[in-house]
Amino acid sequence: MELLLASFAALLAGFVDSIVGGGGLVQAPALFILYPHFSVVQVVGTNRFASFLGTSVAGYQYARKVPVPWKLVMITAVGTAIMSYLGATIASYMKTEVLKPLILAVMSAIAVYSYSNKTLGQHDSQRVAAVRLPWYGLLLGMTMGFYNGFVGPGTGSLLVFGFVSVLGFEFLKASAIAKIINVVADLSSLVFLVWKGYVEFEIAIPMMICNVLGAYLGSKMALLRGNTFVRTVFLVVIVGLIARFGYDVIRMF
Repeated sequence: MELLLASFAALLAGFVDSIVGGGGLVQAPALFILYPHFSVVQVVGTNRFASFLGTSVAGYQYARKVPVPWKLVMITAVGTAIMSYLGATIASYMKTEVLKPLILAVMSAIAVYSYSNKTLGQHDSQRVAAVRLPWYGLLLGMTMGFYNGFVGPGTGSLLVFGFVSVLGFEFLKASAIAKIINVVADLSSLVFLVWKGYVEFEIAIPMMICNVLGAYLGSKMALLRGNTFVRTVFLVVIVGLIARFGYDVIRMF
């Protein structure tokens, strides 16, 4: 029964994550509830393994339909991969709770900004000179990569927001880029998590299959419905992240 429920959570997580990120809001809490004897890092490892292939499928679906700036993606992905491995390594020695109040404040600001700016991400409006794009992408990738390895939930959503608000991409293109970069970040941190034995494969593999199915359906839906739909899902996920980190912060006191 636990595995069945975890697999259903993975299906839903893959659907949400493929649109705008945030699948960890569904999948990681499900693992914590269903397998309370797992350590935090076991949940992170199992969750990461279960979702990386689904993210890959979503990235492939987007790349077939949306023009992807591959040079920018590769440069950003390099920074993301390096810092994701570093973040995962540091996370195994530290408590991430110290960052949660700050993350809550950042998420709240993102929600207010995105909701109040109705035209945000509806069209491409490049805000950075072409010659500077790689440097901005590298900095964004390094920041989000470290967050991915150190904390995890919401990385895809934050990447989407970064490409929309900082670089001026539309939501659909930003989501496509974020998926590809997220795959690189996940694989990088997975090297450490698998090597250290933090992945429970008998649970992660069935979840991965369901996550892939959800990701396929979600990416198809996003491509069909366009930027307005993606923006709506983005706001819902951000509110969910605020609730998640708000609950964690309240429990600290």
